[in-house]
Amino acid sequence: MVKRAMQQWLRAIITLLILLLTEGHPVDITYLQSAVAKGAVCLDGSPPAYHFDKGFGAGVNNWFIQLEGGAWCNNATTCLSRTKTRLGSSKLMVKTVSFSGILSNKAKFNPDFYNWNRIRIRYCDGSSFTGDVEAVDPKTKVYYRGARIFSAVMEDFLAKGMKNAQNAILAGCSAGSLAAILHCDRFKGLLPPGAKVKCLSDAGFFINAKTISGAPHIEQFYSDVVNTHGSAKNLPQSCTSRLKPGLCFFPQNVAQQIKTPLFLVNAAYDSWQIKNILAPGVADPRGTWRNCKLDILKCSAAQLETMQGYRTEFLKALNGLGPSSTRGYYINSCYAHCQTGTQETWLRDDSPRLASTTIAKAVGDWFYDRNRFQEIDCPYPCDKTCKNRNFESDVQPVDMDL
Repeated sequence: MVKRAMQQWLRAIITLLILLLTEGHPVDITYLQSAVAKGAVCLDGSPPAYHFDKGFGAGVNNWFIQLEGGAWCNNATTCLSRTKTRLGSSKLMVKTVSFSGILSNKAKFNPDFYNWNRIRIRYCDGSSFTGDVEAVDPKTKVYYRGARIFSAVMEDFLAKGMKNAQNAILAGCSAGSLAAILHCDRFKGLLPPGAKVKCLSDAGFFINAKTISGAPHIEQFYSDVVNTHGSAKNLPQSCTSRLKPGLCFFPQNVAQQIKTPLFLVNAAYDSWQIKNILAPGVADPRGTWRNCKLDILKCSAAQLETMQGYRTEFLKALNGLGPSSTRGYYINSCYAHCQTGTQETWLRDDSPRLASTTIAKAVGDWFYDRNRFQEIDCPYPCDKTCKNRNFESDVQPVDMDL
């Protein structure tokens, strides 16, 4: 049994590697050494980093910027632990990453954005690029400078040609997607007045929901993140003028006031949210949700009913944003997290579809004003195009005990 499972696992890894080789292309890392003098550094003081694949042909003046995900750290202890990983130190990041999905340079796999300048900004601050504390923690030697990183890399891109942008998108995955929402209007303000600028959130619509035990853990967690990183001054004032800063980490309290067009790609049963907001370890001490969180097919009838309730809360938060002629959304019923950066979910013959439309087509149509696209999927398990493979390549590989 163990041998057979190992063989299946190895076959899956080989298949994945083959797909990466055929559908993705390698892009080397760039360390922004000049940012260090500005205090724009990772948690451990190392320089910020990004991967930049230059545009070509008709796309030379178009810019797609993706902010990497990876959850958050909410106190001195958790932030210190991240300095020993790629999520807190550029010294520990891989030197090359594979660009695929919305970052692909092939028209077949990414017809609307393949020839743009495509950039992936690495995530190493733990605050969704919002932190800015001048003093370095004297005990841990940890820097809280996420907002400075965002400013420094944007200055670098403007100098590299983004100041002449004709089209631009600020996007992200997970915590990076939340950052794209929080920085959306600020990003637009950096670009020429005549540029078409929009923002894309992939798996970043985290909702303020209670756990299965009835505790408001994510609300307290976000409050701790904001306090630890000194994020309040970098959150949208349209929200902080009305609510406590910690509540302004929730898109449901921010997105309505964003003036720049925004597109939301999200699973109504977002696998990260189910694992870490609805049923985190602290709310499930006996581990009764462990198998369900790993594989939705292993959920009991009662657990599925609870997840249907979470979907209802998610849609209530989404509908609370009110109508918008410039906002788009693609809310499917897959058990997934981050779907634009993986070719399998972005655009392939077997990709998920909503209203007979792939995510790639929906986003492209919305950006170029061909169709604004605002669709919500039917409840699980009616959508047979979902693979429910729990895609989380851009986020932390382990659950967080919020």
